[in-house]
Amino acid sequence: VQLQASGGGLVQAGGSLRLSCAASGRTITYYYMGWFRQAPGKEREFVAAIWRSGTNYADSVKGRFTISRDHNKNTLYLQMNNLKPEDTAVYYCAARRNPGRGSYNSTLYYDYWGQGTQVTVSS
Repeated sequence: VQLQASGGGLVQAGGSLRLSCAASGRTITYYYMGWFRQAPGKEREFVAAIWRSGTNYADSVKGRFTISRDHNKNTLYLQMNNLKPEDTAVYYCAARRNPGRGSYNSTLYYDYWGQGTQVTVSS
């Protein structure tokens, strides 16, 4: 499966953005999907995940970000509201076909990655 992330940009603190991750090559309906982000000089960190029966979020984005997917469009989304300067990072989408071993909040869990989209939040 190929993943193409888009929707990043420059926004003021308190603003909103919606990231998209378009999948091709396979239908991602039952895939485990995640969003991660990486700020300059920092490791890539978990943001949100979605699977067949639920979702989960990093504490830092809980209540502000929402992960979802559109099966008809074969696309994953991340709605980001009330953005803060500390949300500035390159955002990556990721996918895994089967649950397997490991944790959804680890980069090692996922087999497929998008190229990343830059989100910059100004204060």
